[in-house]
Amino acid sequence: MLLRQALTVSALSPASHRSRQRQALVAGCLGAALLLSACGKGDAPAAPPGGGMPPPEVGVVVAKPGDVGLITELPGRLEASRVAQVRARAAGILQKRLFREGSDVKAGQPLFTIDSAPYAAALQSAEATLARAQANLTQAAALAERYKPLVAANAVSQQEYANAVAAQKQAEADVVAGRAAVQTGRINLNYASVTAPISGRIGRALVTEGALVGQGEATQLAVIQQVDPVYVNFTQSAGEVMKLRRALADGQLQRAGGSEAAIVRVVLEDGSEYALPGKLLFSDLTVDPSTGQITLRAEVPNPKGDLLPGLYVRVRLEQAQVANAITLPQQAVTRTQQGDHITVVGADGKLSQRTVKVGAARNNQWIVLEGLKEGEQVMVDGFQKLQMMPPGTPVKAVPWQAPGSAAASAANPPAAVSGAAPAASAPAAAASAGQK
Repeated sequence: MLLRQALTVSALSPASHRSRQRQALVAGCLGAALLLSACGKGDAPAAPPGGGMPPPEVGVVVAKPGDVGLITELPGRLEASRVAQVRARAAGILQKRLFREGSDVKAGQPLFTIDSAPYAAALQSAEATLARAQANLTQAAALAERYKPLVAANAVSQQEYANAVAAQKQAEADVVAGRAAVQTGRINLNYASVTAPISGRIGRALVTEGALVGQGEATQLAVIQQVDPVYVNFTQSAGEVMKLRRALADGQLQRAGGSEAAIVRVVLEDGSEYALPGKLLFSDLTVDPSTGQITLRAEVPNPKGDLLPGLYVRVRLEQAQVANAITLPQQAVTRTQQGDHITVVGADGKLSQRTVKVGAARNNQWIVLEGLKEGEQVMVDGFQKLQMMPPGTPVKAVPWQAPGSAAASAANPPAAVSGAAPAASAPAAAASAGQK
């Protein structure tokens, strides 16, 4: 009997053990499902109290008045601030070039040498003539000095004494002329060494060694340009200039920078903006009769020589400022023949249309002159969401971020990153269930 019971127990033990395992597994799965369901309910957004749809979100900007500069972009061309033509002032054979083409030179630096032998000989001849004149002056002065007491004693005639004095004065004049000839000879000898008139960057040599220069005219040898700073010449319509001056005189605008010169920015051909700002020097007093344009000039620092003379650029010039003006993104303003309109979001979320007065554009933004107060919320984004909504639907205002800005990128992270965590958690849960 005891043996039969033992056999029965041993036969039933494996089956009952497997049954207990299946029951535990089912209970674990049900617990996991309940846990996941509870987590999903916790993450879901709470429904509005009335059980309806939540108000749509729209992007808005808050109106903030301030001084806004009026930027004018005009075409221009770069020009060297100083240009000097190196010419041969002495006639002769060019012997040597003393500089490297395209390099920077200093004022007074030797650039070319011309055969100086004829000028050295002319200088020696002038010096000899001066020495002869000085000797004649010594002799004439001594004779006049000796005749002076003799004429008082009637030992010599007055005529002889007058001739001696005249000879002395002629000798003095010869000495002065000799000194001038010596100075001229030295100047011509110095001209044989051609030096840089200004500091700057020298271009290519226009003549080579062995060429005859300065024969009948001052032969051009090279060109030196000073490119730090560099000038930028540009033109503006005379009508725009007159309109701007009237606005400044009426007090509608204020001069940019006060009494200081207007700031100028240079935009290169590739669209990039040059790092160093310039300043406006002057506006021309006359109008070109053929184009109706006024020429303006600005000075831009160029320490590294990145700006080259002759380069076509665009100039951004801030000539005036609008006081207490509000700027809005261009997509926030609807321009029609009846006027310019914006959509204002009230504190209760209701939308209202507003007519405004818009001025000039600046950096993809309109300058609002009238029709908008400080602190009001202007709708910029979300118009598509309201097309399917009934009129008068309240909205939820959220700060608008310009596309491509850092804040917009942070608010919208890549989908691949956000979805990586759930995808990675699924295999981990499956593995843990298998271990159990």
